[in-house]
Amino acid sequence: MCSNYESVHDKALLKKHFGVSLSSEGARRDVWPGYLSTFIRRHENADVCNEAVPKRDALLGSFGLIPHWAKDNKIARQTYNARTETVAEKPSFRDAWKHAQHCIIPVQSFFEPDWRSGKAQPTRMSLAGDDPMGLAGLWAVWRSPEGETVHSFTMLTINADDHTLMRNFHKPQDEKRMIVILPPARYDDWLQANASESGDFLQAWPADDFKTASPQDSLSQTALLF
Repeated sequence: MCSNYESVHDKALLKKHFGVSLSSEGARRDVWPGYLSTFIRRHENADVCNEAVPKRDALLGSFGLIPHWAKDNKIARQTYNARTETVAEKPSFRDAWKHAQHCIIPVQSFFEPDWRSGKAQPTRMSLAGDDPMGLAGLWAVWRSPEGETVHSFTMLTINADDHTLMRNFHKPQDEKRMIVILPPARYDDWLQANASESGDFLQAWPADDFKTASPQDSLSQTALLF
């Protein structure tokens, strides 16, 4: 599953494609579990009849969902991906799923180990047209023991055993998974959908709309974790 990605960090692109401003100068561009970066949710005052209130709001959050009951933020290292098959039951995710705390994660590329050669090759995945991706996710709020309010988010994943591209990634014996890319025209639909409607968005992105490259051709030079 995806543990490393390149966030959309260009302010003009964030505004043009997602309709939001960069959440913070502290948002990381090369993102790993526990790092802070940008996620997008429905503005908390979106229902107010005021044209000055935007539909979407960009916030700074931890990559890896921190449930309200967590004792510390270390859990983010294990909660960066949420399996859609079990998200409604898993203690870490079930509250966010039940309350439809949907978010969009702005991503330029993500990284996976490619096994097509018979051994793992770190590979950068992006869209063929270099457009940014809006990934389907969940967000949460956690209050630290020191009283700090911390936002966090996770990527939703679906089975990819039959996906002609994504089935080549991760170890051969492992189940194949992939993130959920949202069509831009459905961004607001996702953000305001209720829990019973969530499943309608969990679709695989076409294999022929991806392109791959080695890390040397990308921003991230950090070794991937397998």
